[in-house]
Amino acid sequence: MPALHALANPVRFLKIARPLTPVLVWTGLALIVIGCWAGLTQTPPDYLQGETVRILYLHVPCAWLGMAGWSGIAGASTALLVWRHPLAAIAARACAAPGMTFAGLCLLTGAIWGRPTWGTYWQWDGRLTSMLLLFFVYGGYLALVRADAERGGDGRVPAVFGVAGTVLLPIIRYSVVWWNSLHQGPSIGLTSSTIDPAILWPLPLTLIGFTLLFAGVVLMRMRALLAQAKADARLRRMARP
Repeated sequence: MPALHALANPVRFLKIARPLTPVLVWTGLALIVIGCWAGLTQTPPDYLQGETVRILYLHVPCAWLGMAGWSGIAGASTALLVWRHPLAAIAARACAAPGMTFAGLCLLTGAIWGRPTWGTYWQWDGRLTSMLLLFFVYGGYLALVRADAERGGDGRVPAVFGVAGTVLLPIIRYSVVWWNSLHQGPSIGLTSSTIDPAILWPLPLTLIGFTLLFAGVVLMRMRALLAQAKADARLRRMARP
């Protein structure tokens, strides 16, 4: 994997990340604005859910990125454990806070959507409970990373936790299939969808937009963490007698 090994060099990574970050952020924000405008003003209400269906354009991207964020942690953690890539631990840390934020937004928008649709903000079914567990696992990962850094660890303990946490992802994905769930079943696939195209078409705009924004935020956090590590190393050198 020569490309992956090449990006492990912090200097080479920063040369790519600096110009790429604003492109991802501003393109993502533009798509989000266009998608939300279209979803709020250019699509009809659902024949069953009425106007509440419009929260789809926020809820689905948040759910996707809540899971994708942990996938990023797991991939970076694997790279750290297998190849000892110097940027792997930083990449995993950079994915954690944005991933946790989107997982929390998924729970919040789901509760807002659930109240008029189900008659309750919360139900302890498989999909909702497993996403809530993922939110708490994010918090546990962040706490573990901080504790590992304070004791001068090499990042392997949080990396093992990052890989182990992936067990929740298939549970979240297939919970509505495996168990009797109040949450609706799979409605969007790779080749087909049960949602009317007249309602669905703005969703790819917000989905891609939030994904680009997430990637831009991760790059910003990686750059900030690299700058902090560089500053800490300089201070340690200056403190030596």
